Amino acid sequence: MSYLPHTADDRSHMLQTIGAASVEDLLQPIPERLRLLRPLKLPEAQNEYDLLQHMKALAAANTDVGANIFVGGGAYNHFIPAVTEMVTSRSEFLTAYTPYQAEASQGTLQTIFEYQTMICRLTGMDVANASVYDGGTAAADALIMAANKTRRRLVYVSQAVNPQVRQVIATYLAGSDIEVRELPIEQGMTVLPELTKEVAAVMVQIPNFFGIVEDGPSFCAKVREAGALPIVAVGDAVSLAMLEAPANYGAAICCGDAQALGLPLSFGGPYCGFLACKQELMRNIPGRLVGITEDRHGKRGYCLTLQAREQHIRREKAASNICSNQGLCALAVTVYLSLVGPKGLQQVARGSKLAADALKKALGAIDGFSVEFAAPTFNEFVLRCPKGRAGEILDYLAQHGIIGGCALGQDYPELSDCLLLCCTELTKPEAVERYAALLRSWVSENAQEGKA
Repeated sequence: MSYLPHTADDRSHMLQTIGAASVEDLLQPIPERLRLLRPLKLPEAQNEYDLLQHMKALAAANTDVGANIFVGGGAYNHFIPAVTEMVTSRSEFLTAYTPYQAEASQGTLQTIFEYQTMICRLTGMDVANASVYDGGTAAADALIMAANKTRRRLVYVSQAVNPQVRQVIATYLAGSDIEVRELPIEQGMTVLPELTKEVAAVMVQIPNFFGIVEDGPSFCAKVREAGALPIVAVGDAVSLAMLEAPANYGAAICCGDAQALGLPLSFGGPYCGFLACKQELMRNIPGRLVGITEDRHGKRGYCLTLQAREQHIRREKAASNICSNQGLCALAVTVYLSLVGPKGLQQVARGSKLAADALKKALGAIDGFSVEFAAPTFNEFVLRCPKGRAGEILDYLAQHGIIGGCALGQDYPELSDCLLLCCTELTKPEAVERYAALLRSWVSENAQEGKA
């Protein structure tokens, strides 16, 4: 069947209506050097059967991560109960977009309300919105919230915040009057300078990008002394089941990505950003808030209580242009958390931590390798490799079916010989031992060749 809905007559009629002689006329404002002046190099059309075989062959080229993945850095390979996909695949829910007529769907509103409640319980915050696009946009909006609340225009972001999140922040705020400065790191931890009264907020990530659990209470206390708002970003949201809730040690805003709570790796998305804050910041939070109420008959009902976007309130007072809350992804998070419960999530966190500790101990004992930072970590850590060999080691592991970590040199040149490694509850002892055995084999092979 044709996937072009408009006939030649349709296109001719539309061009005539707008006063253009051809489609080419519509492209004239685009400089010729930026235009593709040749037909697309597409293969001949295939019938349905042949196309399916072709797509299967492409899919078979993907690597099945299984339990042999040691990459984290913002996306985590946790187990997802089958019921999660079963519920989110129901036709009533199968959309990633939020219904504009949300009041027509009490089921959708209830799941969002439950999602908000669960995020508040994990973070200790008073209010959570109905989710946003991802952790990066949640972080950017958290900084905007703080700047609007304090009426200050300078914010600090630690260099130990996920580099991709920092890139989103820089892009998101480029057109605003908010100035973003980065805080340096020493030994993998954030160095907090003396803060002036111009600072609106300071953001750290706990655990940070290197897996280190920074000193949240001390950080929050120092930031609040300057009259600024402390913001805690979270990488692997599972860590909230083991670490103290950010609100309990003074954070004003907590943001992050909920991918680890029921969403698959899925080639990088779509994911689900969460954003939660204290009560006094509620009217600065972007997106939607779902509330619970009663109708005139005393029956429970759910409704959109607050919508701080430009279509609903005066444009200059809008907190954000966020218009979608990744509804299907938030539903998956809600189903996952409902299934595992508090104790189950603690077991996931504990399993991730123990596996990472075992891997850290095993790899740190191999000649030529060392754990880079001494600070306590959750489920990620930095491994220093023999000088100039990090990329070669990753290639060697990949040849043996192991995705061995994330090279840090691109974002942190001073760590060009280091890998960021991650474990989850799916990382079994035999996988840890196999990783260590392969590194020992690599050392042995290179010693024989005189390269080690």
